Amino acid sequence: MEDVSVVILAAGLGTRMRSRKAKVLHSAGGRTLIEQTVRTALSLAAPQRTFVVVGHQAEEVQAEISAFGTGFIHQEEQKGTGHAILCGRDQLKDLGGLLVVFYGDCPLILSSTLHTLIAYQRQHAGGCTMLTTKLADPTGYGRIIRTETGEVECIVEQKSANREQLAVKEINAGVYCFDAGLFWKYIDQLGCDNAVNEYYLTDMIAILIGSGNAVHALKVKDSAELLGINNRVELALVDHTFRARKIQQLMLDGVTVEKPETVTVDADVTVGMDTVIEPFVQLRGKTTVGENCRIGACSVIVDSELSDEVEIQPFTMIGTSKLERGVHAGPYSRLRMGNYLGEGVHVGNFVELKKTKLGQGTKAMHLAYLGDAEIGAGVNIGAGTITCNYDGVHKHGTKIGDGSFVGSNSTLVAPIELAQHTYVGAGSVLTHNVPEDALAIGRSRQVNKEGYAKRLGKLKT
Repeated sequence: MEDVSVVILAAGLGTRMRSRKAKVLHSAGGRTLIEQTVRTALSLAAPQRTFVVVGHQAEEVQAEISAFGTGFIHQEEQKGTGHAILCGRDQLKDLGGLLVVFYGDCPLILSSTLHTLIAYQRQHAGGCTMLTTKLADPTGYGRIIRTETGEVECIVEQKSANREQLAVKEINAGVYCFDAGLFWKYIDQLGCDNAVNEYYLTDMIAILIGSGNAVHALKVKDSAELLGINNRVELALVDHTFRARKIQQLMLDGVTVEKPETVTVDADVTVGMDTVIEPFVQLRGKTTVGENCRIGACSVIVDSELSDEVEIQPFTMIGTSKLERGVHAGPYSRLRMGNYLGEGVHVGNFVELKKTKLGQGTKAMHLAYLGDAEIGAGVNIGAGTITCNYDGVHKHGTKIGDGSFVGSNSTLVAPIELAQHTYVGAGSVLTHNVPEDALAIGRSRQVNKEGYAKRLGKLKT
């Protein structure tokens, strides 16, 4: 829509959030509020016609959405919603067309709703079309006052309304589509003659009507779509709505979600069909899950890539890792960061990986720590094996060649390299490289002290 410009109002701190960071930097559904609203705005207008009004923590807000290429309007002193638009006069006044304005703390609004708003404004001559909705309890909102013929007469704020006006259930949602030419023609009539000396965008409705320009109100049936966030309770409600939408879409796309009310999936996550997600799973960040996988109960997967037919057993944690087809991990495994698991790898209970590569078919079935390691294909890592990768100052790497066998309770002191087809005896502590096809034993010879236990028993009496 080349003739549409969008302004997102996001300059406030949000004191009722009881937070040291700006309200729009809080997250719901796996994205910050400002990212959610910017993505919606970009479905309406090109980046060069999309603007975000910033004020509190402006640098942080700009950094959060810098990749989207939007423009920024700086409102150094917050003096109301009308003042926010006035701060962008130089950037906006010559763009023409339509001007859409909505809040950065209202992320649930659908792009389809805004498209309908724009289409309505195009079809009906007038200065503005706004979104309204009916609330069972409209306390705190401006009321939409209509004429006997149903036309918008004005907006009355809660504190200025009389008893009859307070009984009105239709409220102003703060979402507008203005005729940009008329908006800038009359903007200078906007005043600040009120108790807090602020410029309210709602006053533009009265100004437009008073100038003979019709103002239309488009009712939104689902009032939850227009929910603004003022505190952590409302933030949780919005987060729940986003996640319910995401889970519903996954199920419609062919994913089985057991007890969906317990599952958390972020907005950017993708899951292939015929995958099963068990209760209390969390899929975070930009995680991708292939087809025909199973994600076990209470597992947490963050910014990772799982190929097809991967099975994650319950209570497994995976971060920034890639798992190829047919990998099995868990239960109670922890793949901390930067791991690569080749096709058919098995990682079992209480195994921890960090920046480690496991080749095709390799197994580490239980009770191991493998860090900064490159392990080939077909390797068996015995229980209790650890790579000693940290000397107190620097991290060091371990390499294990294809087809090797590392016995239980082995300690590999890095930097160290085990060539292909090596065999490490159980309980070994290795500090030197091992050549191909060699057996490495790094432990003291067993010594039996005959009668020692009996003598020890006498000493205790």
